[in-house]
Amino acid sequence: MATANVIPSSTLFAHHTHLASPSKTPARFANSLFVEIRRRDLVLCSAKKKINFVDQILDYIEGGPKLRKWYGAPDLLPKDGSAVEDEDGYQEDEVRDAVLVTDGDSDIGQMVILSLIVKRTRVKALVKDKRTAMEAFGTYVESMAGNASDKLFVKRALRGVRAIICPNEGFLSTVESLKGIKHVILLSQLSVYRGSGGIQALMKGNARKLAEKDEAVLMDTGIPCTIIRAGMLQNTPGGRQGFSFEEGSAASGSLSKEDAASICVEALDVVPQSRFIFEVVNGGEKISDWKERLTGLMEKAEGKRQ
Repeated sequence: MATANVIPSSTLFAHHTHLASPSKTPARFANSLFVEIRRRDLVLCSAKKKINFVDQILDYIEGGPKLRKWYGAPDLLPKDGSAVEDEDGYQEDEVRDAVLVTDGDSDIGQMVILSLIVKRTRVKALVKDKRTAMEAFGTYVESMAGNASDKLFVKRALRGVRAIICPNEGFLSTVESLKGIKHVILLSQLSVYRGSGGIQALMKGNARKLAEKDEAVLMDTGIPCTIIRAGMLQNTPGGRQGFSFEEGSAASGSLSKEDAASICVEALDVVPQSRFIFEVVNGGEKISDWKERLTGLMEKAEGKRQ
């Protein structure tokens, strides 16, 4: 899986922070919040009416006392990180209400995690550096570091998980079992890899093999899955362009990483009966209701298979 440095909490608001809210309640604020993230630049925007949420959002991201009480999260973890370890008393029938984000260190992985936090979703994440992840996300994320090929580690990672979001290739082709998972969302660059030629094709040969294996393994599991075949991922601001879902567009088009992360999170609300595959790039179509748009795409895809 791709690696990147997790954004430390001290730098999340280092450059620009703009906050506005159409409501005085955190719940409504979370529903309307638009999250724009650059590598070390986080801008929070919403509606026109401005309310002072700066202190609360800082506490929210850093696991501070104000929004921890609203969110219902426990106190901050000890410095050694021991509180995040699994307890021996785990029950197999534990409620599955968490979303696992693989490759949580990557740019898109971090963007997905922050979007899930704002939606007040229970989040688990696979990371390279658990201590850094804890400093960045506080107690809102159960960060786990380990080898995806380790059966025991994967079993622990999947405890309490209902859905998995894979922002990069490599995880699904490594694990042996996804028992109990209800929905898997895979952000795939397979169309981009297949559309590459010459030196680019050689450079991306291994990534293409991983992407192909991930998709094949996922579809063989029989678990309801959503495969998002995105165009070339770009470090451009999200939320400023429209979209295109035309077949074949991913091979030559591009998509903002922020938009890609947002679509992964939106896809959680549209669970297919078996599999749902679609292409997406930035284009001219504006989306006001993602659930409605994705549902329409899914019904269209199912119609073609019949």
